[in-house]
Amino acid sequence: MAEMGSKGVTAGKIASNVQKKLTRAQEKVLQKLGKADETKDEQFEQCVQNFNKQLTEGTRLQKDLRTYLASVKAMHEASKKLNECLQEVYEPDWPGRDEANKIAENNDLLWLDYHQKLVDQALLTMDTYLGQFPDIKSRIAKRGRKLVDYDSARHHYESLQTAKKKDEAKIAKAEEELIKAQKVFEEMNVDLQEELPSLWNSRVGFYVNTFQSIAGLEENFHKEMSKLNQNLNDVLVSLEKQHGSNTFTVKAQPSDNAPAKGNKSPSPPPDGSPAATPEIRVNHEPEPPSSATAGASLPKSPSQPTESPAGSLPSREPSTAEGTFAVAWPSQTAEPGPAQPAEASEVAGGTHPAAGAQEPGETAASEAASSSLPAVVVETFSATVNGTVEGGSGAGRLDLPPGFMFKVQAQHDYVATDTDELQLKAGDVVLVIPFQNPEEQDEGWLMGVKESDWNQHKELEKCRGVFPENFTERVQ
Repeated sequence: MAEMGSKGVTAGKIASNVQKKLTRAQEKVLQKLGKADETKDEQFEQCVQNFNKQLTEGTRLQKDLRTYLASVKAMHEASKKLNECLQEVYEPDWPGRDEANKIAENNDLLWLDYHQKLVDQALLTMDTYLGQFPDIKSRIAKRGRKLVDYDSARHHYESLQTAKKKDEAKIAKAEEELIKAQKVFEEMNVDLQEELPSLWNSRVGFYVNTFQSIAGLEENFHKEMSKLNQNLNDVLVSLEKQHGSNTFTVKAQPSDNAPAKGNKSPSPPPDGSPAATPEIRVNHEPEPPSSATAGASLPKSPSQPTESPAGSLPSREPSTAEGTFAVAWPSQTAEPGPAQPAEASEVAGGTHPAAGAQEPGETAASEAASSSLPAVVVETFSATVNGTVEGGSGAGRLDLPPGFMFKVQAQHDYVATDTDELQLKAGDVVLVIPFQNPEEQDEGWLMGVKESDWNQHKELEKCRGVFPENFTERVQ
């Protein structure tokens, strides 16, 4: 019996709800058709519009905040991968390895802390703020239904009162239902009339707190990250200072045959002809010479000797240290000239007697040197000892660049691969000049200016450049 009673109550409630829905639908149709008036509350309608706008803005803010957090997480992963790469390439013997690893760890912790604080202070607050909207939204909808019930009860009561044949019992019942519907509606209406304006005004404080939290967290994060980046920069600067010159400088060896410029080597001549051997580059890495090696190579300008950085000359003479060949400059030549020094020039800190006043031992040493050197060096050596150089004193000639040493002619085309290189065509004549900083010269490379460019512009800064020696042949 109890079960049947329960079923009866349930069935009665369902029937009542269905009847309410039908009544509401009928009332709305009549209101839309203009056959029934509708209770209006413009102030409440404005509150509802504000509520919907606030809900839309909050939902968008929540979505964008989640996107921001996803981006922070992605940046964390990218930063972590980058630091892992640094740890892998940082060799164990490099200074600052432990500091670099510690910085990477702190970097990872800083990203984690930043993400977690954004979740706690921004996202969770955002979720809590939006959590109240669904309940209020459902109450607004319910209030709308109760308003329809109120209007329906009011219209029913009014229709019974205006009927020609009045039924007092029905009128009394309709009045009772009207009062009940009005009471339910007004209770809900009053509560929402108080809550909606308050909720609308609270948006300002919420937005301020949310964006202040995000801005403050981001500011602190970037401050701490800036410190870590500065520390990492200091570690890398220290590494560069301690290992830069040793790690990246290419040192010439006596057995090297191919010239190198920095970390690249000029290509061999296109026709496969052998490259010029190091033996003719006697102007590299001068050392205090002995009398036996004096005058082995002479630039065209005795008044302006130049030194060039490391290059090596294999020699059969056991007295030549590490395969290098020193250069001596003559003090005088057979013909007087304005650029001839009165005393012997100094090379690498050593002084030598004039070429015209050779000591007895020098003759034998010169013969020994000439027997062990290539023909080009012997020819230059002989011209130097005799005090004459083909073409005269280049430095003293007004039509040649300052410090002019000798001329070479390109035997093959050379395509420049850098802004400081000369572009050469076979047959171009190049005036060879010394490097402004001898330490910048690489083995197998010369500094010069094409003769055509010099004759046209007379400007070294615009015309000079480096070129591979093995693409050229000395002509003067």
